[in-house]
Amino acid sequence: MMKNILEKIVEEKKQSLKLIKKNKSINLINQNIKGQSFLNFKEAIQKNRNVSLISEIKKASPSAGILVNNFNHLDIAKMYINNGATCLSVLTEEKYFFGKLEYIQDIKKKFKIPILAKDFFIDPYQIALSKSYGCDCILIIIAALDGGQADEIYSEALKHKLSVIVEVHDRDEAEMALKYDQALIGINNRNLKTLEVSLNNTISIFEVVRSHKGPIISESGIKDEKDAKYIYEQTGIKNFLVGESLLKSDKPDELMKKLIQITQ
Repeated sequence: MMKNILEKIVEEKKQSLKLIKKNKSINLINQNIKGQSFLNFKEAIQKNRNVSLISEIKKASPSAGILVNNFNHLDIAKMYINNGATCLSVLTEEKYFFGKLEYIQDIKKKFKIPILAKDFFIDPYQIALSKSYGCDCILIIIAALDGGQADEIYSEALKHKLSVIVEVHDRDEAEMALKYDQALIGINNRNLKTLEVSLNNTISIFEVVRSHKGPIISESGIKDEKDAKYIYEQTGIKNFLVGESLLKSDKPDELMKKLIQITQ
């Protein structure tokens, strides 16, 4: 099922990019980049001795529908930052996640925190485009690209001095990700074909990527501190990308504090 949704999203992304490219020349984008200040996303996680939470801002997702009714990205960002987020992940995909690149720009104007542009990157053009809104990190989803595309996007991101998270869903993709030695590796616990979530995905894939130099992140399906602690005890991973459980929580501030304390 998700294979189709992934293909659908990528197909739509190709179409929407055609329009954006007509309206925004690379020269204009490069002008916009000049006025921005950037933070080192990867370093923020590397230097953090404690648990790193990459807290996610998104209004909706294909698997969960609308997550936040009175959605205000600045309020959510402020709450995350006040409760110890190391970095933010901001959904910028418009059709399925109701995201916007402008959200990153707004947040960066008010707060000093590294931000991942969470989107489906299929074209090097998107790197400069996202950077022109102030992002510090981009995402490469191995399942959405062929090897040549992933290489091209990776080298373009490095050229722009952005951090890169290479996201993997199975052991084969994890093997492929190892060559991106400057990247962070994100292990997604959600099976992209069935949408089912298993924390054991991180544990099984960790065996493949444990030699990787950059930070390793466990993504998706971390509901509470027990889940995070389970992953930490099995693998030593202490970097977690958490979205839905924080966005749906009645007391996200308390949940964040509990997540941050699992190593103590």
